Amino acid sequence: MELGGVAALVTGGASGLGAATARRLHFLGARVAVVDRDADRGQALAGELGEGAAFVAADVADEQAMGVAVEQAASLGPLRVAVACAGIGEARRVLERDGRPHPLASFERVLRVNLVGTFNALRLAAAAMARLDPLEGGQRGVVVATASIAAYEGQIGQVAYSASKAGIVGMTLPAARDLASVGVRVLAVAPGIMDTPLLGQLPEDARQALGRGVPFPKRMGTPEEFASLVVHLCENDYLNGEVVRLDGGLRMPPR
Repeated sequence: MELGGVAALVTGGASGLGAATARRLHFLGARVAVVDRDADRGQALAGELGEGAAFVAADVADEQAMGVAVEQAASLGPLRVAVACAGIGEARRVLERDGRPHPLASFERVLRVNLVGTFNALRLAAAAMARLDPLEGGQRGVVVATASIAAYEGQIGQVAYSASKAGIVGMTLPAARDLASVGVRVLAVAPGIMDTPLLGQLPEDARQALGRGVPFPKRMGTPEEFASLVVHLCENDYLNGEVVRLDGGLRMPPR
């Protein structure tokens, strides 16, 4: 798929992996709708990108708000790319050291944002793509979700986060099969330890220690590397129904 001139929607697009993806897509000629709850950062990024970029404030798990976001993205051009980067994490064990169980509300919140929000973006974007005229080969669009290596090797305290990301892994292939009839591809990236603003808050020695745990290269991944992989997934028409790990060969230990 050629990215020049198409519209692309990026959830969680105001910072981190989403912002790097929005910048890369825009650089390649896509018209980008940055979707996020952080209006200040989102508007600043859209302003930085300039012509062909817009910010839309939305909670990814809100059906009405995301419906509006998809409509606004489609107003920029033919919506053929959607990248779901919005996500949160919370460190809690199933049972805390004092025996208290994991709060159900916090578990539901992580799944609501990460899994339900991803599915909400997927289904609404796919519906918009299905109404487009097909490109050569019958393709109408592509959706790329963000999973995590925690979907496979969740650490102690990651039960909610791992469950939400495993859900994204699990729905990638059936969603691709569901949408094959309308020419919409579905893929996911499972990043490892990425140098996002969240990890940027750690002390430098802690950041270096995280990088040394990666087999090779011995460092954290960058948002730009994530964005580069997303672009390849969009451009390579024969990739479908797959989850690609981006982790330097890392397999997470229990803690």
